[in-house]
Amino acid sequence: MSGDHAHKQHQMQSGSEDYNSHKHKDKHKHREHSHKDLKRDEERGNLKNGNSEHRSSSEKKHREKERLKHKEKQKEEKFRSSDGKYRDQENGFVSSLSVKVEEDNGYHQPIKHEKPLKREREEDDYEHKPKKVKVDHEKKVKRRKQEDSDYEEREEKKPKKRTKEVKKDSTGGKKKAKNEPQEKWKWWEEEKYTDGSKWRFLEHKGPVFPPPYEPLPDRIRFYYDGKAMKLSPGAEEVATFYAKMLDHEYTTKDIFRKNFFKDWRKEMTSEEKSKITELKKCDFTEMHEYFKAQSEARKQTSKAEKQKIKEENERILQEYGYCVMDNHRERIGNFRIEPPGLFRGRGDHPKMGKLKRRIRPEDIIINCSKDSVHPKAPPGSRWKEVRHDNKVTWLVSWTENIQGSIKYIMLNPSSRIKGEKDWQKYETARRLKKSVERIRAQYREDWRSKEMRIRQRAVALYFIDKLALRAGNEKDEGETADTVGCCSLRVEHIRLHPQMDGQGYVVELDFPGKDSIRYYNKVPVEKRVFKNLQLFLENKQGKDDLFDRLNTSILNKHLQDLMDGLTAKVFRTYNASITLQQQLKELTSSDDNIPEKILSYNRANRAVAVLCNHQRAPPKTFEKSMHNLQTKIDEKKKQLSAAKKELKAAKADAKTLRNEKSKKTVETKKKAVQRISEQLMKLEVQATDREENKQIALGTSKLNYLDPRISVAWCKKWGVPIEKIYNKTQREKFAWAIDMTDEDFEF
Repeated sequence: MSGDHAHKQHQMQSGSEDYNSHKHKDKHKHREHSHKDLKRDEERGNLKNGNSEHRSSSEKKHREKERLKHKEKQKEEKFRSSDGKYRDQENGFVSSLSVKVEEDNGYHQPIKHEKPLKREREEDDYEHKPKKVKVDHEKKVKRRKQEDSDYEEREEKKPKKRTKEVKKDSTGGKKKAKNEPQEKWKWWEEEKYTDGSKWRFLEHKGPVFPPPYEPLPDRIRFYYDGKAMKLSPGAEEVATFYAKMLDHEYTTKDIFRKNFFKDWRKEMTSEEKSKITELKKCDFTEMHEYFKAQSEARKQTSKAEKQKIKEENERILQEYGYCVMDNHRERIGNFRIEPPGLFRGRGDHPKMGKLKRRIRPEDIIINCSKDSVHPKAPPGSRWKEVRHDNKVTWLVSWTENIQGSIKYIMLNPSSRIKGEKDWQKYETARRLKKSVERIRAQYREDWRSKEMRIRQRAVALYFIDKLALRAGNEKDEGETADTVGCCSLRVEHIRLHPQMDGQGYVVELDFPGKDSIRYYNKVPVEKRVFKNLQLFLENKQGKDDLFDRLNTSILNKHLQDLMDGLTAKVFRTYNASITLQQQLKELTSSDDNIPEKILSYNRANRAVAVLCNHQRAPPKTFEKSMHNLQTKIDEKKKQLSAAKKELKAAKADAKTLRNEKSKKTVETKKKAVQRISEQLMKLEVQATDREENKQIALGTSKLNYLDPRISVAWCKKWGVPIEKIYNKTQREKFAWAIDMTDEDFEF
């Protein structure tokens, strides 16, 4: 094998002038003869040893051949040049496959003269190091690994190597994507755009549309006046919307039923319209039972099916739930188009029951950058329009048919755009802190103004400041629910009490606020405010406006004059944040443990929620969950009582026995009492917290009106884990605040 290899080596080098020299040929002949001599010596030795030693000699011969083969590979490696095709690689060897491929391709590189000469001298000492590869096991393993990687490198030319390196980078990128929270884009450390643009590059896949309507099975029938009737697909789809809501209180309301029937008839054929004339004669019972059974079947779905659904939702999320904005992958908030159905609204909305029509691609406006890959419309359809407006933050928009309002697909709250908006909002509220005393002095002075409009404006501003009322926009009569803000207060919403509950000059407010949530408050006010309110109420009826010389446009213009960027919402944000900070200072004690500190935080948050009127109806499961919690408390009290008795008995035994074992028993019982006491305290704190939160919504103020830096600083100062205050989604939303805030932050 050695001779053959030397011959091939001689052939491979015949193309080069440097290797045509006699000196070089002699060198190879000498090497060939030395290998042949070595073989002859081995054969003679084998004959002398006889048949008894035949097996051992053959094994030895086999090992020697393997060694020679390995050495030839090393030699071949030494001939590798710097271009990636032939390379000198110490302590590595070339697989015979790669050498064969090279030879078959007929690819021969010119080789420098010095390297083979130096290598030849090294190989003269080969016999003195025959077991180098076998002796050190660890080196052998390393060489095998090296061989694998080297083989891949040799099989590719330099351009391919670069591609491979890119692949390695992309793999690294995938690993980074898995650790996405750690590799969060720190946009707050970068410079903001100053030209009014929101992005430079935006690419996304567009919205996800709801699935098409699936007709009901033939066995599920609709009845009119006691007779089964087959509906057209359009009419049947709208009928199913109503059937799904049969057990809901909405379908008992006259306005809901009236609006539904009116819109349903628009979807009927002329024949259906002539037959179906009264809603009270319609029987949707079979439809309702069918959908109820389907709902129950979904609850009984197997784990495997649930996993399939989960995987499909994850696939859709990865494809449609992210966009690329300025070279960063950002999460999209609501990428699914809302399915058709019946409008519900808040409170007694005048349009409840109307049909929300199916949104089609032809209704959709896409916004992305010109140089991006534009989203494709579903087959057989086209978008209404594709825009490239980088001055807005929305990705998709359309107009809904109930109130004619524009709906948007926006980025997730954890995105840069949303985060920058939040940060700016809280910074504006902090600027108000510097001007608020001047503004308060101004509106107090205006209470005495000779002009009625200025007095009304000043009293309204006092309400916005002191009670955190919303400004209250004007509404088209009959188009929206009757919700009220400061500027739209009517005489019927306010009562004045010179004396009430031991306090003077009390104003009682009772009106439907945002989302038709009742605002009810009794608050003592300054005497000058009370006198002005009496003046505003003179000669007015219940439906008349309290502030008849004021509207939101006038108020907002005045707020802008007082401070750049000032709105009623900035006042709410300022008062909410400053209240939280003051309450946390008053309620938090260094002696409290973590559960007690969290209770203090929630109480401070509750004070803000009450200020902002963030109320809620008690959860349906409230009584049940409180009962379960109380059961746990009672059980824990029994455990504590038993543990204390055991401790008392252990102390008595220790006093009598006076040995080490009894002392250890006392210590164990003491720790048990302490542990159970802490567990009981946590449960009692939890019960108190739940009871106090019964009708208060803490989430709204925490996410929209409280500067997160106040909460982060409080957590860092008092050693409370941030996870106890903000969940994962909230931590992503406020990543900027968590990263930049230290414990000394002051709002």
